[in-house]
Amino acid sequence: MEASGEDQEWQRLDKWLWCARFMKARADCARLVAGGSVRINRQVTDKPHARLRPGDVLTLPLRQQVRVVRVLSLASRRGPAPEAQALYEEIGEGP
Repeated sequence: MEASGEDQEWQRLDKWLWCARFMKARADCARLVAGGSVRINRQVTDKPHARLRPGDVLTLPLRQQVRVVRVLSLASRRGPAPEAQALYEEIGEGP
């Protein structure tokens, strides 16, 4: 159904970050990832199209802090904040 090739098991990293409301624009999410400062399961990635799955742990440098979150589910749309917050759980701050 989706032209991007996504299925029920994974989602593009930049799209998920946008749907989870970590940034206002999807292009900003893609730039953040392309800068090489995002980690998936401790592995640095610079690919906005990296596949993200439930259970993955993201390390993100945002707003003068490092956030570590576990992906609970994939996003079907960019919804309101409470819906976005249900996509992940905060694990804590990184080093």
